[in-house]
Amino acid sequence: MVTPLRAYTVKQSSVRIYSSTSEMGKAAAFDAAQLMREAITRQGHVRIIVATGNSQAELIKVLTTEETLDWKSVEVFHMDEYVGMPSSHPASFAHWLETYVTDVVHPGKVHYLRGDSPNLEEHFQRYGALLTSGTIDLCFLGFGENGHIAFNDPHVADFDDPLVVKRVILDQKCRAQQVGEGHFPNLEAVPEEAITLTCPTLMSARNLICCVPEERKAEALRNALEGPLSETCPASLVVTHPRAKIYLDPESAALLSPSPVSH
Repeated sequence: MVTPLRAYTVKQSSVRIYSSTSEMGKAAAFDAAQLMREAITRQGHVRIIVATGNSQAELIKVLTTEETLDWKSVEVFHMDEYVGMPSSHPASFAHWLETYVTDVVHPGKVHYLRGDSPNLEEHFQRYGALLTSGTIDLCFLGFGENGHIAFNDPHVADFDDPLVVKRVILDQKCRAQQVGEGHFPNLEAVPEEAITLTCPTLMSARNLICCVPEERKAEALRNALEGPLSETCPASLVVTHPRAKIYLDPESAALLSPSPVSH
């Protein structure tokens, strides 16, 4: 078990700051594995939503080496994808999920959002019905540089969204982040539209494990933890979740108040 440098609460969430991104990932993986084992013991299986991308890399790297997890009892749901992008594309989130999770631990069930589905609306209906057919025990989540969760950018985020899955237009800051992370050569190459699980769908999970590393996330993190609850920073919704745990490194925590008051 990894000891945080600091730990405190914000509204209903637990915030923990670790000495490095690696230590952050180890701590998050330890807690995630425990929650997953508990669910399997309790009900015979565990249903999880997996975020993909750079912020989740350390968590997933450690979690997929966890030998005490019965991965055949794990049902995995995919969180977001680009519209029109085949899963064979290296920037596809389905490709990331396959490379770092599915092909490594071979979960019992894996459900993908297919951005190149010939009928997206029908695909959304099927996927949404599957996801909501039972409780989601755990959702892994990151925060975008613009404060998004999944692809719920500020201009499309709806805290009372009636949909489970929806098609959205990405804002420029979100698309620029994808270039900055090295997934695309330039802004023009980044798709303008995406599929995302909605805010209420993400928040419906029994537990949230949120890894938010790196200095470029610091402003969004401060807005989420210390700003008002607002769709202008969709991640601010996370701190209202009664079983949310937020894992940070020193760089992402750099703009937080030095002595935050639990509230």
